[in-house]
Amino acid sequence: MHIHLLGTGAGGGFPQWNCNCDNCKRLRSGTIKSSARTQSSITVSGNGEDWVLFNASPDIRAQIESFPPLQPARKVRDTGICSIILCDGQIDHSTGLIILREHDKPWDVYCTESVYEDMTTGYPIFNILGHFRGVNWHEVSTEQDSFTIPKADNLVFTAVPLKSEAPPYSPHRHNTVPGDNVGYKVEDTSTGKNLFYAPGLGVIEDHVYDYMANADVVLVDGTVWTNDEMSRHGISDKLASEMGHLDQSSKGGIKDTLSSLEKPRKILIHINNTNPILDEDSPERKQLDDAGIEVSFDGMDIHI
Repeated sequence: MHIHLLGTGAGGGFPQWNCNCDNCKRLRSGTIKSSARTQSSITVSGNGEDWVLFNASPDIRAQIESFPPLQPARKVRDTGICSIILCDGQIDHSTGLIILREHDKPWDVYCTESVYEDMTTGYPIFNILGHFRGVNWHEVSTEQDSFTIPKADNLVFTAVPLKSEAPPYSPHRHNTVPGDNVGYKVEDTSTGKNLFYAPGLGVIEDHVYDYMANADVVLVDGTVWTNDEMSRHGISDKLASEMGHLDQSSKGGIKDTLSSLEKPRKILIHINNTNPILDEDSPERKQLDDAGIEVSFDGMDIHI
């Protein structure tokens, strides 16, 4: 299985267009050892030709241009993307569907019923796409039933319900239901190896820990270093936990959890522009390096 990271930043990317936090300011001035990041999305293939897109970020056009296999030019209008999976209905994971409206047939989109509800009511992207080629919705179960996708050779997908937060426009905001946020186990049947992917993760429940412990690669929420990171920067009075993200540095946080895992390769994704780990020379980044935890970057390739 080939996993390509198209975007590794949180909503707004890095630097965020209107942000002058220390990280964004120093990236613009070239005084930080770091690199720019677009908003989080990955693509996965079992045959190197047909690709499943996980989440469609607002940066999807530039991301496709950055990875030629997604635009193989076999005909006048073409793409290597065979289907799209949405982990949630957040703006930074779904707005790219509008950019992809010129597809020559309806997109096969896989998501849970609650995400479908968001995409047809509070944020009706699916309805808008109905004025173009439309969407073929494939309901994803929250019962951890495995499924396959046509053309996604050798790959088996399992949605894993997560405790996080529903979007502001969702009827489930602050009262989430199973399916508002899911991670995915993606198994390659030809190698027996698997990826666990969860770009938004608020609580590590027992079943989630088991998926992580049994994965070959864990690619999970790296949004913030501390729970109060946004307020300390004067950006928002909300805690990360209130936005559905578990911080890295607290006791029982992402770093502690990943450090306890023996089997998988451990990688953080969906990294907010305020997070000090973006600075490769920071003490926080050194803590992750010492723990064997990687910080993802746009264009990163993983083969398992």
